[in-house]
Amino acid sequence: MPLFMDRHDVPGVTAEQVAQAHLADLDMGAKFGVQFLAYWFDADQGEAFCLAKAPTGDSLTAVHKATHGLIPNEIINVSEDNVLRLLGRMSETGGETRAVNPFRTILFTDLQASTSILQVVGQAAFMVLLTEHDLIIRRALVASRGREVKHTGDGIMASFDEVASALQCSMTIQAGFEARAAEGQTPELRVRIGIAAGEPVDHNDDLFGSTVTLASRICDAADAGRILTSDLVRDLGIERGFAFDDGRELVLKGFSGSIRVFELAARAH
Repeated sequence: MPLFMDRHDVPGVTAEQVAQAHLADLDMGAKFGVQFLAYWFDADQGEAFCLAKAPTGDSLTAVHKATHGLIPNEIINVSEDNVLRLLGRMSETGGETRAVNPFRTILFTDLQASTSILQVVGQAAFMVLLTEHDLIIRRALVASRGREVKHTGDGIMASFDEVASALQCSMTIQAGFEARAAEGQTPELRVRIGIAAGEPVDHNDDLFGSTVTLASRICDAADAGRILTSDLVRDLGIERGFAFDDGRELVLKGFSGSIRVFELAARAH
């Protein structure tokens, strides 16, 4: 399905109003076959942007018209690869050229009981829930300058230049799902998160290697609603003011011996 980005001129509108409008679009999108992925709001310029998959640009306009009446001033067809590369380069912009640091922090998310939810609510409703799930995570990625590497079907793999950014992003993700639950939205969506750091192999806009595998295995071992990290992430996180538990030893598939993992608690200050 084609990918579109639209622009709305909304002078005087607040971030909260834009967020509410986007949630209304999210609820209405399935009726028109539109899958909203993310949105941005530039308060200084009075502009809002939506990124969505839709049958046509007119479908996108129809959703906005049916929900809040904020008709896009412009709609363009975009390449998904180019959009994700742009998000990945946000932290690399600037006037000075600098060497690329191969060190990366890798974050995996996984939606708990996704198969069971699909069986209960059905395909159409599940796709709406998955879109909402993706939106919560992608908002956090954009705010933390993380790069989405791939969508795993019921989760997302992301890469960060800084450990602190990944840790903050993981907390923002969990806060987003907690806020959704507090609003009484059902079914409840809960995710587990695993984080590891190192020097993965970067090839064709994908990442490979033991660091990626470790982050994935740690994610698998986490409880829903929790964030588990490797020992290196924990050590670097403490230096940036994050707090962790005392850790525990786990045997993870593909790794010899036991691996010590730590649960992220909060910012220490």
